[in-house]
Amino acid sequence: MHPQLLQQVVEELRTTLNGRYLGKIFQLSVVSFAFDFGLRGAFLFVSVEPASPRMYLIRRRVKDLERQSVALGQFGQVLRDKLSGAPVTGIEKEPEDRIVRVAFGPQTLVGQLTGRTADLFLLGEDDLVEASLRTRIEGIYQRPPIRQIRVENDLTEVIDSPSEAADAYYTSLEKTKQREARIAAARSQLVKSIRQKQKLKEHLQQDLAGHGDPVEHKRIGDLLLANLSTATRAGNKVTVTDYYADGAPAIEVEIDEHVSLQDEAARRFRQYGKAKRAREEIADRMVQLDREIAQLERELPQIEEVIAEQDATTSTPKTSKKPRPKQPTIPGVRRYRSSDGYEVLVGRAARDNDNLTFKIAQPNDLWLHAGDYPGSHVVIRNSTRKEIPHRTIIEAAQLAARFSHASEDSKVVIHYTPRKFLSKPKGAAAGLVRLSRFRSITVEPKEGIPRITV
Repeated sequence: MHPQLLQQVVEELRTTLNGRYLGKIFQLSVVSFAFDFGLRGAFLFVSVEPASPRMYLIRRRVKDLERQSVALGQFGQVLRDKLSGAPVTGIEKEPEDRIVRVAFGPQTLVGQLTGRTADLFLLGEDDLVEASLRTRIEGIYQRPPIRQIRVENDLTEVIDSPSEAADAYYTSLEKTKQREARIAAARSQLVKSIRQKQKLKEHLQQDLAGHGDPVEHKRIGDLLLANLSTATRAGNKVTVTDYYADGAPAIEVEIDEHVSLQDEAARRFRQYGKAKRAREEIADRMVQLDREIAQLERELPQIEEVIAEQDATTSTPKTSKKPRPKQPTIPGVRRYRSSDGYEVLVGRAARDNDNLTFKIAQPNDLWLHAGDYPGSHVVIRNSTRKEIPHRTIIEAAQLAARFSHASEDSKVVIHYTPRKFLSKPKGAAAGLVRLSRFRSITVEPKEGIPRITV
């Protein structure tokens, strides 16, 4: 990635990401990640593939990233544990090299976009290496020696949206590489098929030769029967008169000395039948193989056109789209959508809280409430039963603080637990619950996510 373009991207990232909290991490390959900062369709993409290390914003749908992503490796798990929910406090590019530092308070994510030495590092205080992606390094982080940069494509002319320009370029480059790989694979498969059929043709020719000449088998069998009374034997040699040749010369035929002339004649007739059938079958198969080989050889120079047609067919946009079902209304409940796409429900009055907690919420939904203060019950719906992102928990906790009697405080303690750990004490007033287990988080009262309107 050109240093000047990278600098423009960093300036764009600094404007866009500063102060935003890190949410979900998608690992797209062994050496590439997409980081969600709640930008509604935009994600920070980082790849340390040595052939093309890069960093910029991409616009993708969450479901596309989920479909493309793989399970988080060890490095990705460390990032999730250490940085999830942490705000970006600074983004800088080292002036003399393609190294970008994304600060999360005392910790820093370093993108070392330096070709063969490309890597990702998580640094603690004093630049102490806490984790790395491609190499194992301990101690203080040290950047690699500065090397001469070879630039094949200059994208620095684009100023308005450097991330958009970089994404378009690398996406196009990746598609070109994938297409070339598909062409090479298809060509290799065709060549392999041609060689296999040619080899099969050779084997058929060998089989045909092994069966012998059917005419000759029949001729010897007839001669043996015609010379039953006149043939002379010496060991495994039998001398017979060849009545089919001019002058009826005497010829020698090799026969097992323990086999009679009649049995040998019968064997020769069997060989005649087998050879005749084999010749007919093999001849037909050889003709078919010649046709198949010729067809494959005609397809070989047309591989690129075939792949291009396939790409054109698969890239045709779909014209029909099913309408999204209308969200049903829930009386007495405010509805929100978190930055990670989770639905958050907030009760209004005491009876609404009871209805939300014990009739609407499911066992694996996450329940939140201000500690030691009256307030709304808050539920994060979790139909997938996956781990709820920390950012969504923070956003829901801020709502629980906002709709409580502590809404004027600067910080509020919020208790949260899965709905299955709640119970209603017998005879308790509306809104009162018993928690068998819970965790706590301290947040600022805030209504920071959009409401769902129906």
